[in-house]
Amino acid sequence: MLSESINYPRNSEDWVKTVLIGGVLSLLGVFVIPVFLVIGYLLRVVRATMKGDEEPPVFDDWGDMTIDGLKGFAIAFVYSLIPALIAAVFGFAGIVGIVAGGGSDTAGIFGGVVTLVGILVASVLGLFAAYVIPAALSNYAETDRMGAAFDIGTLRPILLSGKYATAWLMAFAVLFAASLVLSVLNVIPLLGQLASFLLGPFVTFYAAIAAYYIIGKTWGELHDIEMMDEGQTPGEQPAV
Repeated sequence: MLSESINYPRNSEDWVKTVLIGGVLSLLGVFVIPVFLVIGYLLRVVRATMKGDEEPPVFDDWGDMTIDGLKGFAIAFVYSLIPALIAAVFGFAGIVGIVAGGGSDTAGIFGGVVTLVGILVASVLGLFAAYVIPAALSNYAETDRMGAAFDIGTLRPILLSGKYATAWLMAFAVLFAASLVLSVLNVIPLLGQLASFLLGPFVTFYAAIAAYYIIGKTWGELHDIEMMDEGQTPGEQPAV
């Protein structure tokens, strides 16, 4: 599946245009709305691949894509919120401990330990959130219900399956390989750093398409989702 995922973005005649649009949107992510569009596109990738469609989607229906991406962003944000809050709480507790101790060595050690524990706990939970989010987004993509992203009963068997774990690791490997390529370019003075800056959003977007191909394909196999006729909703039987 790894080689198929890398080739997947090129399974369309307009793949260069798609990658260019996605890269530009990623580059403009500081304006927030482009982030929603990128997430909305990746959700389309998941929907297509879970049904066995080997041709990547295109950028169209921008309004619907923005709303879809906003929902996807909200789902990811909720799952990421707990690790961030824990890190903030432990960090605040460490500062309070130092201040309350009047800046003594003991207070400094205590504050440092509390902060370190907070960072470790938040890191573990952050990794867990990163593991859950693709599955949560896939369940939302399949059902078009935001509540499905938090349906523990549906998500638990998927998250505990070796097939999903393997797919997640492969998707992570694709994204890591892309970041590694950009890191190598960064080592080259001036021209390499400029190339990394300019190519980074496009390489990362291409890798994200490949990664979510793996997630969507695996989700479809685990849920035994078949290709549906255009206009048919999930769970709807084809007309006879």
